[in-house]
Amino acid sequence: MHLALSSQPRRKDHGLTLIEVTLVISVLLGLIAFTFIGTTAYKRGADRAICIVQVSTGQKALRSFCNLHEYRPGDSLPDLKGALIGPGRFLEDEPQCPTNGSYSYYNNEVPPLGTTFMRCSLEAHTPTTTYSW
Repeated sequence: MHLALSSQPRRKDHGLTLIEVTLVISVLLGLIAFTFIGTTAYKRGADRAICIVQVSTGQKALRSFCNLHEYRPGDSLPDLKGALIGPGRFLEDEPQCPTNGSYSYYNNEVPPLGTTFMRCSLEAHTPTTTYSW
């Protein structure tokens, strides 16, 4: 003899409803979108940091060169960039901006303190302060 616990027949549910599937897909798409937005912002910040480090390195190379050869701000040299950048010099290779900006260099004159020797063409890559360089 078989006893029924309820008066309604048991129903077997297999799978998900259309609303549940749509909800899962929309949540996954939202997470993917946030991931791409976050990585884009991270990449932009990393590129800016790389560019500022390269400008800082160029500035430190200039100051080292000036200290070694006893040049002072305002002193003129025929090829200051050539004296700093090249094989066996303070910077082996000419720096390249990671986001295809271009570097411009100060004239063939030692720049005054607080003025950088190199400058990136992208305004976002300009350092906020150069005091400690």
